[in-house]
Amino acid sequence: MKKIMLVLLCIILIVINAQSTNIDSLVNVLKTQNLTSEEKIQLYWDITIAYRYSDLDKAISYANKGLSLSEKEQKNLWNARFSRILGFTYINKSEHDSSRLNLENAITFAIKANDKLEENLAMTYMGSLYLHQGKYEEALKYFIDALPVLTDLQENEHYAVTLLNIAHTYRSLRNNEKALEYCEQAYKVAEKNNLLYTKMCSFEMKGSIYFSKQQYDSAAVILSETYEIGHQLNDKPRLATSTQMLVKTYCCLGEYDKAEKYANECLEIANELGHYALLMAWNSMSFLRFEQKRYEESAIYAYKMWETDSTDLFWARTTSHYLCNINMFLNNPEKAYYFLEKYADIRDQISDKELYDSMTNMEVKYETEKKEIRIASLEEERKLHLGLGIALVAVFLLGIGVLVYRHRLTTQKKKLAEQQIIQLEQEKELIAAHSALEAEKTEREIIARDLHDGVGAMLSVVKNNMNIVKSYSIIENTEINHFNSALDMLDKSIAELRRVAHHIMPATLIEKGLAVALDDFCRSIPEAAFHANTPSGFRFDSEKELVLYRCTYELVNNALRHAQASHIEVHLNADEKTIYLSVVDNGCGFDSQTASMGMGINNMRTRLSIFSGCIDIHSGQGEGTEVNIELNL
Repeated sequence: MKKIMLVLLCIILIVINAQSTNIDSLVNVLKTQNLTSEEKIQLYWDITIAYRYSDLDKAISYANKGLSLSEKEQKNLWNARFSRILGFTYINKSEHDSSRLNLENAITFAIKANDKLEENLAMTYMGSLYLHQGKYEEALKYFIDALPVLTDLQENEHYAVTLLNIAHTYRSLRNNEKALEYCEQAYKVAEKNNLLYTKMCSFEMKGSIYFSKQQYDSAAVILSETYEIGHQLNDKPRLATSTQMLVKTYCCLGEYDKAEKYANECLEIANELGHYALLMAWNSMSFLRFEQKRYEESAIYAYKMWETDSTDLFWARTTSHYLCNINMFLNNPEKAYYFLEKYADIRDQISDKELYDSMTNMEVKYETEKKEIRIASLEEERKLHLGLGIALVAVFLLGIGVLVYRHRLTTQKKKLAEQQIIQLEQEKELIAAHSALEAEKTEREIIARDLHDGVGAMLSVVKNNMNIVKSYSIIENTEINHFNSALDMLDKSIAELRRVAHHIMPATLIEKGLAVALDDFCRSIPEAAFHANTPSGFRFDSEKELVLYRCTYELVNNALRHAQASHIEVHLNADEKTIYLSVVDNGCGFDSQTASMGMGINNMRTRLSIFSGCIDIHSGQGEGTEVNIELNL
């Protein structure tokens, strides 16, 4: 009888899976059948997975039942699985302490079970927890550490999700190019293996990147795909995210009716999911009302976000920025200034140079590990070919012709393997240099933006308030000169701040290219003149443009500070393959044969070497200096 029941159970489970996991049938089997402990544990797992997106509380309830039974039966692998899914579900409920406890237990159980896959899956979920909390350094560490094992085990779904998590981390750090790179890798895996959930997540990530690039029509199309798949899967956390992004997209397109529809749906879903989703819904409503110029209503939702007890620095930064802008439009300068200071404090907690250095080092570590694995594989291949050569000698009597052919083939493959090893070693060095340069570029962009948008905005508010005081106050003639002098100094301070921000990371370099940026730079220096022989609108790789701009900046400053030059000429020329930059001054010069190069020149050589560029310096005492730079396009 028991065997018959087991056969019936298997048939029921097959039918259930074929019908996309009919949850009611699973629960009914659990209640009505006389099952073994192993069968009950499997059913608890299937029910938990079925509920993990649609009903978080039920998913937690069945996962706890399964965990209790597996602990009683001392099944460490099942203990790890149930603890991991509990940690994941608590992330979606924004109960971070409960999530961390369960994920730590999952890692411990997986180690006891000696299951590398389960251990690394728990590590990726731990990374997701830190990502939700805005702790990007810790999140990226867990993702990068788990990625090689998931790659080796060919776990396509979890590998793709981990790639998306890394993309999300870079997106949160405003590094859209890196985010898009990892997002594309994840999408290819999802497309190849027909992973609907992963497709949805990659669409969502692409949509957010298009939004940040102000490509709102494209963002609306791809985010609508995310929204439709979310309904197919009944994934309420993902629906909350996609509706929030659709609200902002349609606001930017001026289609407020559609934005209103998605904002209301986001709020409805958030009321079911709780804390984290409510923050997204209130964010959507505040953004919508602000764009509609209904500032008092926008402030209501923003203050709800601000007053919510949260350890998520991302939301605190976003909310303080909203409230600063809202209070400026509501003519509350004191509150606007208060939230501007809060924004600056929170920003300093989130973004620090050490974070970017650590992030870059971890990525280099991962890329280096991949190269080392490849090198080891090539070494094994080389040894194999050497062994084949020895074996060929043993069968020499089978024919001289065969021996010569095989020996030649082996020698060629050996040389190819050695060449590939050398190439991979060079690539390792280039990866490290590229990562350092990219981290510097990102940091400069953040500093320039914060100077312009943060301190610059604050000074502008002060200036406006002083103008208001001047217009509504009666000032004695003896004091008007002092007041006007203060306004003039404030204007000069704002101009100087903008000049500093511009030279840290010029907006014209990003928007219009190197030729326009260098022309602007030389116009700001009376002693400098710029000459260009490039096509109109000439652009090339943004990293190379930045390197040449920084080199020009360093050389012109050296000519002014050290050579006391009264005239400097900057020449920019380009052909189909190469760009040429020359900086010539009439300063005091130096003996290029005996003088040691300073840190600035050495830094230029290092940056140019990343792109196989070269620099030549010609100078003599009292003869001025000429510096020529060549860089391949």
